[in-house]
Amino acid sequence: MTRALIRTTLPLLAALLVAAPAAAQQGDPRLERLDAATRPVVAALIDSARTASLPTEPLLQRALEGATKGAAGDVIVAAVRRLAVDLGRAREALGSTASPAELGAGAAALRAGASQATLAELRHARREPLIVPLAVLADLVASGVPVDSAAAAVLSLAGRARDADLVEFRRAVERDIALGAPPAAATAAAATATAQSVDVNAGARPQRPGRP
Repeated sequence: MTRALIRTTLPLLAALLVAAPAAAQQGDPRLERLDAATRPVVAALIDSARTASLPTEPLLQRALEGATKGAAGDVIVAAVRRLAVDLGRAREALGSTASPAELGAGAAALRAGASQATLAELRHARREPLIVPLAVLADLVASGVPVDSAAAAVLSLAGRARDADLVEFRRAVERDIALGAPPAAATAAAATATAQSVDVNAGARPQRPGRP
């Protein structure tokens, strides 16, 4: 998967966060941008996703993206169907309480090569939203980091690092790779440095009154 494809995660998440619940209904006028043969098939996929309580706006956006790029109808249908499957797998791993944005990020991580087991471990390790950890995982793989190395690093940090720490971790990995470091080695080194920084910062934070 190319880096450009992974970077489409951000607009996808934005769409998930602001889209109205009924945006992808079959009567949505945006479907008119699809050809007559493709339109009912995509509408049926969107309706099936809605019935399964999956977010539908990203499916519509994927179809419209294909139409904008002039993709053939069967290619658009295949892309929408694939995303619907990935959203379903993400929910299986992240649980029924996962937000639409988390499901979108989870689908991108799965598409990058992460396993459902990794997503489930992230859910267990972190109480905060998983949007950033999942996006960082997908970005690392897009940068050439082996999936196992990327997953291990993100899992090691997710439970204690803030979103800003994870973003800086990703930047450090990408910077070191650009300077010639092997992707796996760059990831391990950056993960160690980030963990040390998080621990130091945690120790420097003032404790609440009454705590030893």
